[in-house]
Amino acid sequence: MPNQPLSSVDLTSRSRCRNGLLLTVCSLMSLGLLNAQTVLVDITPDHAVNHFVPRESLGSGVDRIPVGSIDKDFTKTTLDQVFAAGWQPVTYRQNTDLAVEAWHWNPEGTWSDPAGKGYFTGSVNSTKFIRYSFGYALPHRGVTRNDGTGNTGYSRLTDGDESTYWKSNPYLTSHFTGESDALHPQWVILDLANDTLIDTLKIVWAEPYAKNYLIQYWTGIGTDPIHAPKRGVWNTFSQGEITNGAGGTALLHLTEAATAVRYIRIWMTQSSNTCDDHGASDIRNCVGYAIRELYLGTTSNDGLFHDVLRHTADQEQTATFSSSVDPWHTPDSHVNSKEAQVGFDLFFQSGITQSLPAMMPIAMLYDTPDNAAAEIRYLESHKYPISTVEMGEEADGQYMLPEDYAALYLQYATALHKVDPTLKLGGPSFQGSTQDIEVWPDAQGRTSWLGRFLDYLKQHRRLQDLQFFSFEHYPYDPCRINWASLYEEPGLIGHIMKVWRDDGLQPELPIYLTESNLSSATSETYMDIFGGLWLADYIGSYLSTGGNQVYYFHYLPLAMERGCNDSPGTFGMFKVGSENQIEQPLSQFFASQMINREWLQHDGGTHTLFPAAADIDDGAGHQIVTAYAVERPDGEWSVMLINKDQHTSHSLNLVFQNLQSKSESYFTGRVHEAVFGSGQYHWNTVQRDFNAHLPLAADTPANIKTGDHADPDGPIATRELETGKATKYELPPASIIVIRGKLASK
Repeated sequence: MPNQPLSSVDLTSRSRCRNGLLLTVCSLMSLGLLNAQTVLVDITPDHAVNHFVPRESLGSGVDRIPVGSIDKDFTKTTLDQVFAAGWQPVTYRQNTDLAVEAWHWNPEGTWSDPAGKGYFTGSVNSTKFIRYSFGYALPHRGVTRNDGTGNTGYSRLTDGDESTYWKSNPYLTSHFTGESDALHPQWVILDLANDTLIDTLKIVWAEPYAKNYLIQYWTGIGTDPIHAPKRGVWNTFSQGEITNGAGGTALLHLTEAATAVRYIRIWMTQSSNTCDDHGASDIRNCVGYAIRELYLGTTSNDGLFHDVLRHTADQEQTATFSSSVDPWHTPDSHVNSKEAQVGFDLFFQSGITQSLPAMMPIAMLYDTPDNAAAEIRYLESHKYPISTVEMGEEADGQYMLPEDYAALYLQYATALHKVDPTLKLGGPSFQGSTQDIEVWPDAQGRTSWLGRFLDYLKQHRRLQDLQFFSFEHYPYDPCRINWASLYEEPGLIGHIMKVWRDDGLQPELPIYLTESNLSSATSETYMDIFGGLWLADYIGSYLSTGGNQVYYFHYLPLAMERGCNDSPGTFGMFKVGSENQIEQPLSQFFASQMINREWLQHDGGTHTLFPAAADIDDGAGHQIVTAYAVERPDGEWSVMLINKDQHTSHSLNLVFQNLQSKSESYFTGRVHEAVFGSGQYHWNTVQRDFNAHLPLAADTPANIKTGDHADPDGPIATRELETGKATKYELPPASIIVIRGKLASK
């Protein structure tokens, strides 16, 4: 367990003399003991902020990618180039939860219904080599779009077809949770896009239907109840409380006078427990809630109902959101055959794990405990090494309430621990927020997602089932990044790490950052030197806050895609050609090498990280240079410095101070220096002709991105220096610099 970490917010203070380490720098300067522009490293033994082993702590992620890319990426030629970046452990990302799909991790398996449909469980004993695995769209989906699907699929609540229906997840009912359905209310929301006068709601129920439910409207002016849950209140319509509902078609007059609203919520607390179209042979067909179609509008004086919703089987329908979705599906359910999760056999046998245990996922939001347990049986029977198991993917981005996620978590944990009691489980893999995840207040007024999740585990005496906490980090709003954004990263990561602890995480519980990059949307910024500087600063900042494991995203080469402002973008470390062959490395590849192969001892044991701070700012309170210092297991000290000044170099002293022994040290003798910056790398773009109506057929990476390239394109510049107490180290503009060697005391 690392020592109590210093706050990264403190380490990156907007005032040069605000925290203790910077105060020391300032006081020494005022006494004339240090020259201006100094980096001070506090090497007092009990001031260490972290201890970590790169082979365990610094890795990268592999996600669902185009099928053709899998065939080309998982080759020795490509992987050898990928491994040169230096990342070591791998986390296998699970994308089907984001796409509202059931994951067939093994294409072979069995269906719950003997007719060959229902709930799918992958085969544990299949002998075919698993090269790809796919997600199956759910026919009972109730969300038009969320923070994962974007522009894919649609809701059955407003699709204009009363033969289809939304159905909630049966695993959130009392039959499976062992507690009242009222403790896990299920809900659907209508978004009318603008304030609209309404007074009547028509619900065409399927089976099972809600007996007790509320019809509510959102009162937050100009706010979104999904993304701003504390900036408004759900109010029940004057005639919106329904008890002993009878199902069928319910025409509900909600209020005497038409009211202008944008968001409507149906809050369901008691089910009829009657069986749906799939029959009574499976209890999962007979619990929860199901709605065929929703209609909303006004009733005129002549008694006629006038619907204002748009009913269409695509993303242009009136948007709906739902609390959960039944994972029931059929072999005919839509499959995106162009993209795949890499098959487990190819993943482990290709060499991408470098013989290290991998963090593996289970699908949880839209799957079954049986399928998850079968997955672990398969992996273990094939002797594929697992380090940890991440439970589901971005439940917050799927708008799931914490108590619902917690109820599923415990059911899946029980199933997985029956297979292997030693499995280390964790989650919830929050999407990349820089603020606390908030939800609608519960009966006690609590709004923290993580706090309520932890409370649920405590109340059920199952806190021990959470053995690590995981989240993702995409710190910048898409398309809103400028150079000054670089100043923000240390504070952003430091703040959110503190938030998680304040929400109630036990001090000893490991915090894993399992996926990260600049933003949730790509842009040219990724390939610019900006992307490399950000990556180095981010990794150093995260480790400085006491983080335990961090995974860069994305490990494998990915083609360019349209990004912000129509600029090229990729989450990968390489520019690739039309056949997915690597053409050249990008800035984050070189930054990865600076971190993993220059700053750290790549094959070494425990590294100890100490606080470091520079006194260099831009005159407006922004810290221009950030510093991260480690004592390596080979006995060398290594300092990684990031100069965020685009156009100006800086010359500085390096001083190592031990407050316990009251001594100062300096690099002495032969010291290794590595530099990567604007002198080694520059991204160049090609001017493109304007075309207001570019056909979709022409919207391909090859057509969009031809010509963009890096020049110069590395390599990292290295040299050996003879140093002493008086040595000043030069930091070129927009650069990452690593200096490592032995220390001598004053």
